[in-house]
Amino acid sequence: MNAIPQLFFDAMSLGGIYAMAALGIALIFGVMNLVNFAHGEYIAFCVFALIVPSTDAVAVLFLGKAPALLLIPILLALGAAIAVASEFVVFRHMRKATPVAMMISSFALGFVIQNSLLLIYGSRPKAISLWPDLNKPVSVIGASVPLLQIIVILATLVVVVALALLLKKTKIGLEMRAAAENFTMARLLGVRANVVITGAFALSGALAAAVAMIMVTQTGVADIRMGGQIMLVAFIATVIGGLGSLPGAVAAGFLIGAASVILQAFLPLDARPFRDAFLYTFVIVILLVRPQGLFAAHSAKPRV
Repeated sequence: MNAIPQLFFDAMSLGGIYAMAALGIALIFGVMNLVNFAHGEYIAFCVFALIVPSTDAVAVLFLGKAPALLLIPILLALGAAIAVASEFVVFRHMRKATPVAMMISSFALGFVIQNSLLLIYGSRPKAISLWPDLNKPVSVIGASVPLLQIIVILATLVVVVALALLLKKTKIGLEMRAAAENFTMARLLGVRANVVITGAFALSGALAAAVAMIMVTQTGVADIRMGGQIMLVAFIATVIGGLGSLPGAVAAGFLIGAASVILQAFLPLDARPFRDAFLYTFVIVILLVRPQGLFAAHSAKPRV
């Protein structure tokens, strides 16, 4: 019986990571009709921003033993800053471009960020110790769960609730929702395009920073390619949820996380190395049944 709560916490924590990453992608797609494939490199950037450049395998932190109350806001701000900078330098000049052209630009931006990290830090993965005490197990309803898993689940719920309140109760949130419905009409009604798009990028970058902190605390490893896999899963979650649908991105993130954990637990030992093949087969089945996604969203309009 203890296995059931253990599976629940594993699924919720993994799904929470996927949900936060998918939210970052869905926010940008909603207001810019852009699938930002540089989002994975934002995650890697936020991790390496913690590290003093070195060729050693063990990383030295810039802020050393800085308390979480100081480090977390700094990293969230760094994530927001690189996302806003990329919008200002690259995507602002491409608002009249086709979605395919913008997507290719996001690929190029991702390679620029990744190779910049490669130039500064080298290709060697680095061991990094960030809040190791969070990986100590605690007993919850009969399951032995790392404290970090509880924090991830609670943080995801807080992020989702805070984002919902932002979108429903604030002026910038209302403008984002209007822009996601029909950007051209929203501009004609006085929506501030630059403010809305910059705000969406800032939120997306902050979510990337949150995912980065969770990943590096869980794994204890910094790798310039670490954002690639999470970006792939997050993109799949946004497609399954319905491109541009924020509730869909969250729901699909948790769904993929739960499916991944369940497959890992119940597949025969010989089949477990092929878990991802079973997982993506499950994804194909969902899209065959619901090609528009779980939560169909309105198509985004050109950003002019």
